Amino acid sequence: MDGLSGSEQRELASRMERKQMKEFMTMYSKLVQRCFDDCVNDFTTKSLINREEGCVMRCVDKYLKSSQRLNERFQEQNAAMMQGGGK
Repeated sequence: MDGLSGSEQRELASRMERKQMKEFMTMYSKLVQRCFDDCVNDFTTKSLINREEGCVMRCVDKYLKSSQRLNERFQEQNAAMMQGGGK
């Protein structure tokens, strides 16, 4: 961003924020859909039954932990590439 003017830097930052928000919302939507499909199967009540609630909690935990681990691995790989000169 060194060669950009102040307004260009602000525009770039704004675009990056929108992209990050879109990616977050996409991940959130996938999480909700996946856990709902996997866990909710009793539509006779308005609220979740205990079994469904436990399943949703485990599903969300597992999804978030796996996403976090993938992010960590990506950062590790990126750091290794930077140290190796992009090899």
